[in-house]
Amino acid sequence: MKNHAYEAAHRAGAPVPGEVSGGLPLPPDRTQAILEATKQVAGLLKAGGHRFALAGSVAAYAHGVPASLQHDTDFAVLRQDEEAVRHELERGGIQVRSAPEDWLIKATCRGEEIDLIFELARHPVTEELLARAHTLPVDSVHMPVLAPTDLMGSQLAAFSEHHCDFGAVLPIARALREKIDWDVLRRENEGSAMPEAFLFLLERLNVIEPREAPP
Repeated sequence: MKNHAYEAAHRAGAPVPGEVSGGLPLPPDRTQAILEATKQVAGLLKAGGHRFALAGSVAAYAHGVPASLQHDTDFAVLRQDEEAVRHELERGGIQVRSAPEDWLIKATCRGEEIDLIFELARHPVTEELLARAHTLPVDSVHMPVLAPTDLMGSQLAAFSEHHCDFGAVLPIARALREKIDWDVLRRENEGSAMPEAFLFLLERLNVIEPREAPP
């Protein structure tokens, strides 16, 4: 017997896990739906020879951080590639639109939101950043993924007085602590209150070694 949630979704015309939509079987959960959208967009960017790197929570997932994905997928791209990337995705049947912010464009793939970002926490995406990316499988599709230090750096740089969700970033720090150059992040964030507070928290929780006192 179908459960009440299934029947309610069916009556409302909403997608139901396992049913077929547009000739394609629907993913069984939100995490898989986000991964399917991620793979499709990455496949188009790879086929077109565009430079990019997966960022955000899906990049953390690719590096092995356990996660139940609930939000959009972030791709870091070069600002000068905006028009070429937009054209590539639109040619692949993906809706692309401008955003109120001037540091990204947005797309919709399989009903999931995709952010194509030119700046990571106010720092422009550069060729050097993309060159440091690691090629990793994301649900069997290989794609460039931000290097662990760059990924954590983007999380630290996003902290502010109005956005300081340490709890969301702590699992990433724990899972990737052996792969991150913490000395680099300390130097880059010296004098920035929120990143320094998070790094101090990691020390107190024994996630990372305390910073050595100057001689």
